[in-house]
Amino acid sequence: MSRIGKLPIEIPQGVNIAVDGNIVSVEGPKGKLSQDVCGAVNVTIEGNILTVLPKDESRVAGAYHGLYRTLIFNMVHGVSQGYSKSLVINGVGYRAEVKGDALMLNLGFSNTIEYQFNDDLQITCEGTNKITASGIDKQKVGQASAEIRSIRPPEPYKGKGIRYENEIIKRKVGKAGIK
Repeated sequence: MSRIGKLPIEIPQGVNIAVDGNIVSVEGPKGKLSQDVCGAVNVTIEGNILTVLPKDESRVAGAYHGLYRTLIFNMVHGVSQGYSKSLVINGVGYRAEVKGDALMLNLGFSNTIEYQFNDDLQITCEGTNKITASGIDKQKVGQASAEIRSIRPPEPYKGKGIRYENEIIKRKVGKAGIK
């Protein structure tokens, strides 16, 4: 049995969860999310506690047990508090700005890069070198952050590029000149 899957999910005030067959819907102050659940697990609600239990002792049911518990927990946390990731841009002349539903990035390429994002994701710029992606879906926030970072990942010699705010870049020593 999964150690993570055994943990119950406490439903906070203002969050409604509905289980309709294989679909779990979570609605809260920030929005609404739903997840299709595999038939190998049972989702039950008792009061303000949600539990996910495997239907049998098979290996597949054990794997899905922890997975769906975590996905449902992420939905509950997302609709109640939300998720956000911060990116920092390092480099001379590198900058970012938001125009409508597009993030405009000047990263040393010959053209400006335009990253389009959906309505369910909010991207803001603090100054010209800090980007914050936030939303209720943890997967979409993480995917958007990874896509933005992949445009110009940080390089190890000068540290130029886009990195996560809490990411540590291991710096390398440059080429030694002939003496």
